[in-house]
Amino acid sequence: METPSRPPAFQARDVISVILGGGAGTRLFPLTKDRSKPAVPLAGKYRIVDIPISNCLNSGLKRIFLLTQFNSSSLHRHIQQSYHFDEFSHGFVEIMAAQQTPGSMSWYQGTADAVRQNLSHFGNVPHKYVLILSGDQLYRMNFRKVIEQHIATGAEVTVATIPVNRCDASAFGIMQIDAEERITRFVEKPTDPAVLDSLQIEGSVRSKLNIQSDDVCLASMGIYVFNRDVLDKALAGKHVDFGKHIIPNLINTGRLFSYVYQGYWEDIGTIKAFYDANLDLVSEIPKFNFFDTQAPIYTHARYLPASKIVRGQFNKAAISDGCIIVDAQIERALIGIRSRIDAGAVIKDSILMGHDDYQTQAEIEAGLAQGIPPQGIGKNTYIERAIIDKNAHIGDNVHISPEGKPDDFDGDNYYIRDGIVVVPKGGVIRSGTVL
Repeated sequence: METPSRPPAFQARDVISVILGGGAGTRLFPLTKDRSKPAVPLAGKYRIVDIPISNCLNSGLKRIFLLTQFNSSSLHRHIQQSYHFDEFSHGFVEIMAAQQTPGSMSWYQGTADAVRQNLSHFGNVPHKYVLILSGDQLYRMNFRKVIEQHIATGAEVTVATIPVNRCDASAFGIMQIDAEERITRFVEKPTDPAVLDSLQIEGSVRSKLNIQSDDVCLASMGIYVFNRDVLDKALAGKHVDFGKHIIPNLINTGRLFSYVYQGYWEDIGTIKAFYDANLDLVSEIPKFNFFDTQAPIYTHARYLPASKIVRGQFNKAAISDGCIIVDAQIERALIGIRSRIDAGAVIKDSILMGHDDYQTQAEIEAGLAQGIPPQGIGKNTYIERAIIDKNAHIGDNVHISPEGKPDDFDGDNYYIRDGIVVVPKGGVIRSGTVL
């Protein structure tokens, strides 16, 4: 006789997912000059927002709200082109753009305020739990496990946390937990050495979690599970941010638990973090695996042809769909969709985001008549330690490198951030230019 299977702790229909589109994204400028953070291209063919959405879909959670505000048209277009559900699945990715209402005449003032301003819309969808996610992180997580733990512990709020070295703790909100993984203390970006010492994970807790290092703290990942009624009450006041206000205030009055995650996670909210996370993908064994067939990352299906390569030298290169590369040298580089790289070009330690469309011959000739090179990378051009945003026009015999320049600098049609040259979306670098 078969043993009856245990009923699931919850049904997918019990949960709504809320993805926060973020603020102005100043730390990712100039990639956010014309688009929001979640809309920034990632890994050659994706957008950052595809990560949290895919994590939701792979966890069986198909009722998703995306809260947007700044430079959101590109993000809206990507969502509308990418995520369609049949009428029987009851799934959706619904965009909730900031708007003026009789109840609020202001834009989102913070993460909590963004959720507060949309509570009435969320209430139209039956649910017991609210999963709140950030729109600018790279990780793979089964959210079902987080919610199952949330229910099993009787938590009112669960905060996903990750172990970080003590030396990095000052960049995060740090949690302290007891042996039951209940949160007992929270300090936002601590810098005092004595405070950091007191926040280190205790030995018994480290042993239970199988954490080997004794010099680590638990950092908030900005991922939360709330009971619906608890969230409603927490947002009844005027607090505007989860990390700074809501979570610290609930620690002494509610049941807050930590879900300790020990996989790869990267907040890609700065140029340096974005650059490093993307280039890691060309490693032989990258920290994040886009080849995982059990939990794929979804995006807009473009139906592009296979990339065409006419000779060249390649070492640690990832080439996206629809590229045309002629006799180029590419070393530790990520090449985005529809990229065109001409003969003699050298691309090192760089990210090319590719193009939205192929240029016609008439468009190329019209541009040349105005001294504008074709989209792509021209002949004998050298690019090192750079991010070339979408639809850029880089001419022949151009030299792009941060060598000998300040770590942060605004140039003519280019920028340097964290020692990385960034050519913005649609940027034009004429033939013979040396940056």
